[in-house]
Amino acid sequence: MRIIRTVDEMKKLHREICGPVGLVPTMGYLHEGHLSLVRASKKQDINTVASIFVNPTQFGPHEDFKKYPRDEKRDMAMLENAGVDYVFAPSVEDMYPAGFDSWVEPGILQQCLEGAVRPGHFRGVCTVVAKLFTIIRPDRAYFGQKDYQQYLIIKRMASDLNLDVSVEMLPIIRENDGLALSSRNTYLSPAERQAALVLYRSLLTARSLFDEKEHRAEVIRKKMTDVIQHESMAEIDYVSLSHQDTLCESDEVSAKTIALVAARFGKTRLIDNMFLA
Repeated sequence: MRIIRTVDEMKKLHREICGPVGLVPTMGYLHEGHLSLVRASKKQDINTVASIFVNPTQFGPHEDFKKYPRDEKRDMAMLENAGVDYVFAPSVEDMYPAGFDSWVEPGILQQCLEGAVRPGHFRGVCTVVAKLFTIIRPDRAYFGQKDYQQYLIIKRMASDLNLDVSVEMLPIIRENDGLALSSRNTYLSPAERQAALVLYRSLLTARSLFDEKEHRAEVIRKKMTDVIQHESMAEIDYVSLSHQDTLCESDEVSAKTIALVAARFGKTRLIDNMFLA
């Protein structure tokens, strides 16, 4: 496994690589969810590149950029064991040199859910991902379903800007008890970790109601909200039943509806989602 530290070195390497390239963009502190993306790339691509970069521009002024968990030595060992060919791990100064002042601003898809709660977040995400696509020139890039809105926005960006990369989504990887894997889970106290299971239960409630032929979004949304509010440690950010393609809130749920939830447990904010069919 080769580690690349600079943009110039990565651009030069691209000219030397033969065959399809798969990219797994990460902010490090890896878990099984990231490794599932690596495995997907290994199946489809001759070369797999993972990036490790905690992107400061997607964090708000009161968010956890400085405290975001980091363990590069552990991450590198995990990626090497998974068979990654190249790791791109640039510095903030190399990705955002002095005078940097160009941004990728997503459109309507950022106006709800995470975009409404975290203004400017997706501008930072799209800018750094566009830079990674331009620097690495992957044929495919792999993202997890847990950040579904992010996936949808990046897929739209790649299409709108003719970036010539296929944006792939892989299913959420969960703990045995249903908690979606997240680097931020490390912040949770044991009590908060147990309380956080309420998000998964709310999603299962939505799917169960849909399976029982309940199609009124207001009914399902209320039941989901009731499940989460029953947990005193949970502070809800949103409970949504949205169209999978547009993220517009649904009045009547269907096979094209996705349930999305976000809540805080102490100082830790978690998101989760589930397709209803």
